[in-house]
Amino acid sequence: MARSENQKLKLFYLRELLLKKTDAGHSITVPELIEALNAAGIKAERKSVYTDIALLEDTGLKIGSKKTKTAYYYFVKQRDFELAELKLLVDAIQSSKFITEKKSDELIKKLENLCSEYEASGLSRQVYVHGRIKTMNESIYEGIDSIHTAISSNKKVSFHYWNWNIRKEMELKKNGDFYCISPWALCWSSENYYLIGFDSEAGIIKHYRVDKMTDLSVTEERRDGAEFFKEFNLADYARKNISMYEGDEKKVTVDIDNRVIGVFIDKFGKEEVTVMPQKDGRSLVRFEVNLNPQFLGWVFSLGESAKIIGPESAVRKSKEMISDLMTQYFDK
Repeated sequence: MARSENQKLKLFYLRELLLKKTDAGHSITVPELIEALNAAGIKAERKSVYTDIALLEDTGLKIGSKKTKTAYYYFVKQRDFELAELKLLVDAIQSSKFITEKKSDELIKKLENLCSEYEASGLSRQVYVHGRIKTMNESIYEGIDSIHTAISSNKKVSFHYWNWNIRKEMELKKNGDFYCISPWALCWSSENYYLIGFDSEAGIIKHYRVDKMTDLSVTEERRDGAEFFKEFNLADYARKNISMYEGDEKKVTVDIDNRVIGVFIDKFGKEEVTVMPQKDGRSLVRFEVNLNPQFLGWVFSLGESAKIIGPESAVRKSKEMISDLMTQYFDK
C-alpha cells in the first residue's frame, strides 16, 4: 500500500496501536506512537497525534494518561471486556467437552484480540483441565446454528444419529435411516448440548445429543408438537432427566447424613428439594426425579450418607439393582 494511502488509515492504526500495546499496566509515549506509525508508512507529528488521541476519545475509546518528569504516557484504561471476564470465557471454552481442541484454540485466539498483547499472552494458558475429553465432531457448531434456524423458522430438522460400537467405530442408528424431528429447544446438560424436540411418529418429546448428529439439515416441513410445549419447563425437564436417560418420574424420599445436604441442593435445586430434619445428624430430603439407573447409581455412590426410603417402587428398584450387581460380581 502506498504511503499516501496508508496516511488515510492513520486514525485506525493509532487506535490499533493503543489497543494492542497498552493496558492498565503498560503505557506508551507520543514519540513511541510516532515511531510505530512511521514504521507503517504513516507520517505523524506530535501535535497531530495529540489531536488524533482526542478524536479517538470522542469516538468512545477510553484513554488514560499519566505524566512523569520526562514525558506523557497514554494507555487504554477501559475495554468492552475486562481481563477477568475474558479469563472466565477462556475457562468456559477450555473446560467445555463439546468444544473441540481445534475450535477451542480458534475461539481463544479471537478473545485475545479483545485485550492487549501483554494480557493476551496469559489467556491461552489460563486453565488446564486434566483428563478433559473433547468431542471430535467439528460440525457441531454448524449443527447448533441449523437447529436455531429451524426453531426460528418453525421447521423440522433431518439428521443421522450415531453411537460407538465395540470396534470404536461410529455406527448409525435406525439402520442408517434419517431422523425427522420437530426442534423446540437446545439444552446444555452433563457437559453436552441436546436437542429437545417432538417425535411425530412416536407422539412424544425426545432428546438427542447434538455432537452425535451428522448430515443435519433444515427441512421444508413445518414443526409438530406445539401443544406439548405450551407450558414446557426446560430447566425442570433437564433436572429430572439426569444424564438425559429416560425413566419413571417419581417424588423420592432419601434419608441422608446432614453433611451431604449441599450435594442434593446443588444437583436438584434449592426450591425443588424439601428438607425434613431428623435426629442424630440426619434428614429426609424429598424431590422429583426420573427413577433410572443413573440416578440410583449416583445415590449409591454416596454410600452410607444416603439411602432411598420411598416410595416403595423406588426402594424396590434400588434393591433389584443392588441384587443384580451382587449377582454380577459375586455369584460366579
